[in-house]
Amino acid sequence: MQQSVECEENLGNWQPPRWPDQTSFDGRYVRLALLSRDHAPSLHAANLADDAIWDWMPYGPFASESGYADWVDSVADGPDPRFHAIFDKEHGDWGGVASLMRIAPAAGSIEVGHINFAPRLQRTRAATEAMYLLMRWCFEAGYRRYEWKCNALNLGSRRAAQRLGFSYEGVFRQAAVVKGKNRDTAWFACIDKEWPALKAAFETWLSPDNFDADGRQRQSLSDLTAPVRVASDPLLRDTA
Repeated sequence: MQQSVECEENLGNWQPPRWPDQTSFDGRYVRLALLSRDHAPSLHAANLADDAIWDWMPYGPFASESGYADWVDSVADGPDPRFHAIFDKEHGDWGGVASLMRIAPAAGSIEVGHINFAPRLQRTRAATEAMYLLMRWCFEAGYRRYEWKCNALNLGSRRAAQRLGFSYEGVFRQAAVVKGKNRDTAWFACIDKEWPALKAAFETWLSPDNFDADGRQRQSLSDLTAPVRVASDPLLRDTA
């Protein structure tokens, strides 16, 4: 019988973390709150700028505000996924949604998903800080593994995962059927041992000192997280 190359790791006094219970997150550029119907008018209006934001989602687009509000009602109170609305402080309005999901405290594993940013929130400091705040809560609560999964054809999401410090772990073929189409799922994750370095990378990038007077970054987050990522996505050749 072939022996395993790695030994089992003794976790010592590790205890399963608590279920996500924080109802709001507040940062320099962004604030998150549990998603509710009250957020629907602002979010729907922001989303109307481009229907393409729904291309990789299993739902949407929503032609009417009432249709979007009904969808919000259907997911807002669920424990898993646990949806959050994202408030962009620069624009003074709600501009996106993200959730903590596939929550498995016994394994110390949790996923960030259902990420949907209106066009004005995309590629902003607020969007990055929203991802940082959720990741920080999970690792500081004691989770060991933080996952990101996306349609394998969604190169934008794959680039975003690498930029944020997630390591590529492979593709699950024919993992799902979404809107009548096959979905191969690309898997990314970061783990608790990587968190101190990732936290430092996020805080360096998010610092006002990292941006010039015109808002241009001095250091890219991709460069700051590159040393932490243990595997790059071969499809992207590490160009996140």
